[in-house]
Amino acid sequence: MNLLLDTHIWIWLTLEPARLSRRVGQALDDSRNQLWLSPMSVWELLMLTGKGKVRLNADPVRWARQTIEKLGLQEAALTTEVAFETESLLLAHADPADRWLAASAKVFNLTLVTGDDKLIAAPEIKILANR
Repeated sequence: MNLLLDTHIWIWLTLEPARLSRRVGQALDDSRNQLWLSPMSVWELLMLTGKGKVRLNADPVRWARQTIEKLGLQEAALTTEVAFETESLLLAHADPADRWLAASAKVFNLTLVTGDDKLIAAPEIKILANR
């Protein structure tokens, strides 16, 4: 399975794995699954650390680079096709980061791993809910 990590799932996987459900933890640990990350999640992490909402034990850019390499994350690129898809998604809210993540999941045929109820309710994308 190809799993696209929502920003909070990426952070929790690295800093607070106890916050992951058993099912999600097993899926992320399964070597048969590929883990993907959107550059939008990197941007969101940088914004959250800049606002003091997420605290890291290292420089945020260095931390992101190290975790991407350590976890072997594939990049779900922000392509024009993903941009087009952001416009047609049926989401309960207009959060730009969530729209990009959902569109990336749809375009690249990835399963989005998230605990966000609004994304979990999205009818057009495959979801692995952290519950």
